[in-house]
Amino acid sequence: MSVATASRVDAAWTALAEVLDPEVPALSVVDLGLVREVNERDDGLEVVLTPTYSGCPATELIEQNVLDAVVAAGLGPARVLTRRAPAWSSDWISEEGKRKLREYGIAPPGPALPEGAQPIRLVGRRTAAVPCPRCDSPRTEQLSAFGSTACKSLHRCLDCREPFEHFKPI
Repeated sequence: MSVATASRVDAAWTALAEVLDPEVPALSVVDLGLVREVNERDDGLEVVLTPTYSGCPATELIEQNVLDAVVAAGLGPARVLTRRAPAWSSDWISEEGKRKLREYGIAPPGPALPEGAQPIRLVGRRTAAVPCPRCDSPRTEQLSAFGSTACKSLHRCLDCREPFEHFKPI
């Protein structure tokens, strides 16, 4: 990869770090781990995206916002390649992204799979206390398995009494 290509790819990553997720606008698509790769091709840049799940209603908007950001940064032309395998995991959220979630009032996910665990689940998931993103109390309860989007659940802190969402580990 030439220096010009490397700097163009680096510039694309910088531009994409400013593209906010439409459902969780505290995070960029880079923080969320949706951008898997940025590649230089003969006909322009190729941005590889993995949606959070195959039916995500924001996928087309995210793709367009990614292309718009690349063009606005003067790096076009570009195209998006959607890669669904391996499936997106909440483990792909950056540490910076988890910090931003807490600051936004959403409890970030823990590890989707503990080390050595197998991804096949034949029984229900284990539930663990989700610390409150506002006061850090571990004394919380789940109010609903679903929050404002399918990837979040609704909880309440038993100490500060504030409701909050938890980004589910998947």
